[in-house]
Amino acid sequence: MTGWMDTHAHFTGADTVALLERAVAAGVTGVVAVGGSVESNEGARLAKRAMPERVKLALAWDRDMATKNPDMGMLDAETLPLSAIGETGLDYFHDASNRAAQCALFERQVALARERGLPVIVHCRESEEDVLAILKSAGSPALAGEGRLGVIHCFTGDRTFAERAIALGMMISFSGIVTFRNAEPLRKIAAAIPRERLLIETDCPYLTPVPLRGQPNEPAFVRHVGQCLAKQCGVSHEEMAAITTNNALRLFQ
Repeated sequence: MTGWMDTHAHFTGADTVALLERAVAAGVTGVVAVGGSVESNEGARLAKRAMPERVKLALAWDRDMATKNPDMGMLDAETLPLSAIGETGLDYFHDASNRAAQCALFERQVALARERGLPVIVHCRESEEDVLAILKSAGSPALAGEGRLGVIHCFTGDRTFAERAIALGMMISFSGIVTFRNAEPLRKIAAAIPRERLLIETDCPYLTPVPLRGQPNEPAFVRHVGQCLAKQCGVSHEEMAAITTNNALRLFQ
């Protein structure tokens, strides 16, 4: 049986090895360790060093760094292979006062991903038009043509946004939010995503899926997201694991 792959996890503490070991025991064959800040970038590096055969590394500066002029050179993974630039993106829900700075930082990192031939992991909240415009203008035409320009992670948008992102060459990833009781509209969108563009994630330590709400999230729990989507899409757990894991391996090759 194909194992699950968590395409978006943050690591920040001394429990990294234990989290990865529990993930392996739960049938998780791969994890994308994602950065975005000084702390989460270092946590992602630590996860990659702890289990290099199972962890793929993504480093970036997120929207919270927009006014801090972060050093792009700090995204050097040293001797560690980098699989993506992420997470980066735009968030006008939490702070719309610095849109220009957010866009400038995001554009720099999409261009960096293009230069390095890497996909980009994108956060988007109430900023769909600007995200799509920057991906179109600064993204890699070659990766877009392969359907692996990047991924809109923790997707909570509408179907039109999903379709437009897919048309640009993006994949769509669903987190534990899709398991929530009030998320039926989101589940219907997930079921409509082309199978070859569908991913799953935890976004741990946040957004713990049903039925484990109230606990800190971790990569071992990604199967609950996948099983929810399997039910919604009318496929077996094994088929959903194969679909989403193969997509992840293709994106983060």
